[in-house]
Amino acid sequence: MASRAGTDGGSAATGFVLPTLAAGQFLMALDSSVMNVSIATVADDVGTTVAGIQGAITAYTLVMAMFMIPGGKVGVLIGRRRAFMIGCVVYGCGSLTTALAPNLTVLLFGWSFLEGIGAALILPAIVALVAGNFAAERRPAAYGFVAAAGAVAIALGPLIGGVATTYFSWRWVFAGEVAIVFAILVFARRLADAPTADRARIDLVGAVLSALGLGLFVYGVLRSSAWGWFLPKPGAPAWLGVSLTVWMLLAGLLLIWLFLHWEARVVARHGEPLVDPELLRNRRLTGGLTMFFFQYFVQMGVFFVVPLYLSVALGLSALKTGARLLPLSLTLLAAAILIPRLFPDVSPRRVVRLGTVALLAGAVALLAALDADAGAEIVTVPLLLIGLGMGALASQLGAVTVSAVPDEKSAEVGGIQNAVTNLGSSIGTALAGSIMIATLTSSFLASVEQNPAVPAEVAGQAAVQLESGAPFLSDVQLQAALDEAGTSPEVAQAALDANAAARLDGLRAALAVLALTALVALFFTQRIPDTQPGGEEAPA
Repeated sequence: MASRAGTDGGSAATGFVLPTLAAGQFLMALDSSVMNVSIATVADDVGTTVAGIQGAITAYTLVMAMFMIPGGKVGVLIGRRRAFMIGCVVYGCGSLTTALAPNLTVLLFGWSFLEGIGAALILPAIVALVAGNFAAERRPAAYGFVAAAGAVAIALGPLIGGVATTYFSWRWVFAGEVAIVFAILVFARRLADAPTADRARIDLVGAVLSALGLGLFVYGVLRSSAWGWFLPKPGAPAWLGVSLTVWMLLAGLLLIWLFLHWEARVVARHGEPLVDPELLRNRRLTGGLTMFFFQYFVQMGVFFVVPLYLSVALGLSALKTGARLLPLSLTLLAAAILIPRLFPDVSPRRVVRLGTVALLAGAVALLAALDADAGAEIVTVPLLLIGLGMGALASQLGAVTVSAVPDEKSAEVGGIQNAVTNLGSSIGTALAGSIMIATLTSSFLASVEQNPAVPAEVAGQAAVQLESGAPFLSDVQLQAALDEAGTSPEVAQAALDANAAARLDGLRAALAVLALTALVALFFTQRIPDTQPGGEEAPA
């Protein structure tokens, strides 16, 4: 396998292999952010509510999380290239269905289910196909380019969605995805494949346990903002006085534990496990997976907080918001591509540490720059640093995880890796959002209660109405609501001032959590190897 990879790596570098795989990664990530700026438009077009479209986005994430590990095993059984191409066909059918969707039901089937299933086949296969098409010394650059394509898609998603919705229709985004899928399928024939497993069997019990465990855990995280993390919000489901979020997280963890226990039993009986538990005892692999979790935790938290600041706090359009995120994309791509090319023998541990420091520095710089009088320009330098950090991590982590196991295990590692990144993304977004809303609410209520222009009974009503959390509103949105309620000018101005200050407090709190997470991640970089794949490991 290694020799074949090395042979193919030369042609891969000059052909269309890497752009093909990067295009697949770009598409999978694009759906996570492209419609966030067009939710209201999509809801009106298919005759549903904003909550219905947000539910579709949530369901897409959920389906991916549930089937990512089984999707990796499918690639082992039928071949990575075949799994990749079948996944592209399923994804393309989902995109076409979504583009033509007349109502929410069809939208859910196309976007959430078909595209989610396609992504669960495509993403693990991409990890394995990079390993199969590039020699070990070329893999850091290849993985860095592919990972950068996914992160750039998330950054450009709001801009693409904004352009399409403003000048054409949101449906053209999904129609465009169909065209890209067709192009990917044309060039995918050039991909070198790996031999399939001798026993074409899949552990159905393990597949069910892993899907239910990851599904329950991710769903609990995604619903935390509506239900509360521990104490239930008003009207939210609860059991024994505790939010249903906690019970779903615990149930998910229990099922994941049962899954690992079952897999160990399958191995003991000389069966074919979905995931060999021995993989999770590999220090290099678990080190890479841990850093993947932290990277996506911080990355998706940033992509949640910064666009909110630009679009809501500053009132920028979707186009201008997307444009302000471009510095992050530039340094991310530069770092992901140039670090392996210019420093092929650099210590992965050193690069990962410096990348994590850059993430921390960017989050702290943004936290310090947020001010009531600040403009959109303050995000430029912090985003340059954050993009540099993301690119540095992307340039190393993929090669670290795959090089930790034999090449024939790369598809299984791909499934686990994408499940971990999905968890990091979900938890990072949910926790940043929860902290932001909780801080915003308490700050807003404190400002209103301390303002003598606001009557005591109005402050009391506000405390009752905002018991489940204050919405993150722009000045225009709040002014419209106050006018509709017939609020006096003095009270309206007090509310606007309190809202502006509370928004910044909420954003600062969310950024502080992300900065703290980046700091914690530094303590786990010790598990990253000190030499590139194929080199001799230096003492830790």
